[in-house]
Amino acid sequence: MGEQDETMEPGRADAGPPDPAATSVADRDTRGDRGFFGQPRALVHIFGVEMWERFSFYGMQGILLIYLYYSATDGGLGMDEVSAAGIVGAYGGGVYLSTILGAWIADRLLGSERVLFISAIVIMAGHIALALIPGFWGVGIGLILVAFGSGGLKANATSVVGTLYDEHDPRRDAGFSLFYLGINLGAFLGPLLTGLLQTTLGFHWGFGLAAVGMAIGLTQYAFGRKSLPAEASAVPNPLPANRRGLVIAIGAASVVVILVLVLTGLVNATNLVSWVIGATIAAAIAYFAVILASRGITAVERSRVYGFIPLFIASVAFWSLYQQQFTVLTIYSDKQLNRDLFGWEMPVSWVQSINPIFIIVLSGVFAAIWTKLGDRQPSTPIKFALGTAIMGVAFLLFIPFAGGGPNSTPLLAIVGILLVFTVAELLLSPVGLSVATKLAPARFHTQMVALFFLSVALGTAISGRLAELYSPETEVGYFGLLGGIAIVLGIALAVGSRGVLKLMAGVR
Repeated sequence: MGEQDETMEPGRADAGPPDPAATSVADRDTRGDRGFFGQPRALVHIFGVEMWERFSFYGMQGILLIYLYYSATDGGLGMDEVSAAGIVGAYGGGVYLSTILGAWIADRLLGSERVLFISAIVIMAGHIALALIPGFWGVGIGLILVAFGSGGLKANATSVVGTLYDEHDPRRDAGFSLFYLGINLGAFLGPLLTGLLQTTLGFHWGFGLAAVGMAIGLTQYAFGRKSLPAEASAVPNPLPANRRGLVIAIGAASVVVILVLVLTGLVNATNLVSWVIGATIAAAIAYFAVILASRGITAVERSRVYGFIPLFIASVAFWSLYQQQFTVLTIYSDKQLNRDLFGWEMPVSWVQSINPIFIIVLSGVFAAIWTKLGDRQPSTPIKFALGTAIMGVAFLLFIPFAGGGPNSTPLLAIVGILLVFTVAELLLSPVGLSVATKLAPARFHTQMVALFFLSVALGTAISGRLAELYSPETEVGYFGLLGGIAIVLGIALAVGSRGVLKLMAGVR
């Protein structure tokens, strides 16, 4: 991360002159720009690239776990399910953990918009590697590239959306909900199409389609990026030239350390997820410490960062359950779910398209509700509390179907449970993206978004570790204990919401 330079003015952009066509938010009335469903017109370009990135991401992830543990005769790599689930959890955590690097490069070197564009290229290269390179080499190279690229794109796409609104624009949460709709359009189509190709032509065809989807998104964004506001390309806290050598040395040393750990066997498929959990916890603590200790933030900004801590904890709890869609629920769907549709067995990955359907339907409803309520809507801590508790309820709903044999769980039951997943998600995830930009100190704008994604990283990695404890024989205790813990955490946050709001210093 490096110490923040105290001599630079926040908001100064040294990454080249702004596009003449781009207009500063400060120099225009954003409330009058309603060209995209009542939102700023530039939102459509970020909406598009994120939609296609999610198409490729979830399309690949929809078949990744079964590719790892299916036998070679079925086109897979033949790993045991426990190790495969750990790898998927570690990879998912690595995606969100890498938002740190993407956010730091944006805030100190290139600006969010440029990092977003470069990251899209890296993601496409990763999917191509998965499609063309066979065996574990393809998995290793592909997942590393996709993880770094997705990490760079995620934090910066969210940050760029934040530049389209001023802090008190009442359309802000609604705009993030529409942005979230784009994410879920891609998340809906990706598993459907890659899963269909996987079952008919093979896994590598599915991975290839993910690469094609990312290429479409990259092309669309390349044509529309110049219409974004100048803030999107700004470098808020440029790194002094005399520190760049140190940064390069630290980066090179980090790569060497990782290679040594892997080559000596200290990091392996079995314990990878534990390393990711440890690294994420260390990164989160370090990030909070650096921001809070900075002399470049005001007392109000420091208080808001403290107010973000309980939201961070609730987010970790939420994602540790929610992200089990890609570990426990995938195994459950493969082994116990009745996937028969009029005599045809649907692909396992199609289950992962159920949640995005509900997001597509309900995100507009939630956006309309928040817009209509305006200042009367529930505060952010209450939304987080509800999202965490409802996620716990969703896990309890598995209990009546626990312990069944093959094809014992009706598809309609999973559809209902995933509807509850969706309600919880819409109360927390798009709101979390929004509040991260509202609570962010000026010098740490993109890096506060990265902190939110660190909560997702930690929750995702924990979901991989938890999946190693799952088995059909222990389902009642597994779903009951995790669901109960989430409900208790949600209630605790609701009780303490007034204190959190006081720390948030005027942000709701």
